[in-house]
Amino acid sequence: MEEGAEVELFTVGDTTLKAHKNHWLYEKGQYDYIHAPMYDSLPVPVAHTFFAFNTVKAAGDFDVVHTHNTVFVDVLGGAFAESLPPIIHTLHGPPFTTPDRLALNLADNMPMWEQIGKSSAKNFYMVGISKALMASAPKALQHLSLKPVHNGINPSEFTYRDQKDDYFITLARSHPEKGQGIAARLCHDLGYKLRMAGVVADMTRPKQVMMELANPLSKYRGLADFRYFSDAIFPYLNGAIEYIGDISGQAKMDFLSRAKALLFPIQWEEPFGMAPIEALACGTPVVSMARGALREIIQHGVNGFLANDEQEFKYYMQRVDDIDPAACRKSVEDNFSARHMAQEYIKRYKAVMRRRQRQRMTVKSVAKKTLSPLRPQIPKPVLDPGGISVTLEGGGRTVSI
Repeated sequence: MEEGAEVELFTVGDTTLKAHKNHWLYEKGQYDYIHAPMYDSLPVPVAHTFFAFNTVKAAGDFDVVHTHNTVFVDVLGGAFAESLPPIIHTLHGPPFTTPDRLALNLADNMPMWEQIGKSSAKNFYMVGISKALMASAPKALQHLSLKPVHNGINPSEFTYRDQKDDYFITLARSHPEKGQGIAARLCHDLGYKLRMAGVVADMTRPKQVMMELANPLSKYRGLADFRYFSDAIFPYLNGAIEYIGDISGQAKMDFLSRAKALLFPIQWEEPFGMAPIEALACGTPVVSMARGALREIIQHGVNGFLANDEQEFKYYMQRVDDIDPAACRKSVEDNFSARHMAQEYIKRYKAVMRRRQRQRMTVKSVAKKTLSPLRPQIPKPVLDPGGISVTLEGGGRTVSI
């Protein structure tokens, strides 16, 4: 809204998010339901999404619909919703099958994407959160894909500190893809202090995790997250290397801002990574493997280091004092602020509105040739070049976002 856009949010009734206007079908949050198996969870996003589409269609004066829901239901709506304004869907997760995802015994989703590319409406578009995410997108989606937009944060909400304490950190869920076991082992080898934060399966407190580790019949032993913590992290926990659980609020700000560096030894093509930009906003450099979107976030030697293997990672851990905390903060202010993200999305909104306008003009130009001279003409839409207002000549409404 600060960028001149009028935002109407389709959410739940108890949301704390602010918008020009909020709409909801469900009064309470549905988080517990949407993470159930698909046959139980799917009715919730389907109902929510089609409630939004029906509301937008009935209003008739929206310029753009920006969705973040399950892509399946968004595409389902987009495939049959030529009467809706342009729809932009943001791809947040790792949606495209890659060899390392197949190695985890996950279903191949490429046939789905191929069919989506063939069936989606002309006014349906996708935006990835990084170039790395979209690199594995099938060619069938190229005509639907817009230039990626990086995630953003409000740097003013993060505590900046240029004087650091003598410890390293990790901040991520326990999983082989995140590679925290590498950070623990290397800190052990170098004699460095390490504080590790994040959830283990669905557990957020160290005491609970330790109790489950001591229980040979624990229900968590079948989960990859728990097994990874047990096998690759727990053996290195001692006075210098500690697991502190999941953290938030001021505790998280202190944790990030006082650290010498965030260690991010990822073992997969990370689609983005919020923890790195949060650390950078606090003036804390990041040492990461050169994989996924980290190559777009980290400026090697400026706000952190990118390593190609564990040997390089270990070497760069010993050089974090070379990084200027002010340069870390500036990299977020320039490239990953919420304002920058909003400005980039508004550019995408304008682009799809222009495309939609050209499509309509083409259709009307063809229709005009078949009209009888006595048949009244359809009011001609005109796009205001100075903004993103649409005016219908002949008394139509003007809508701005």
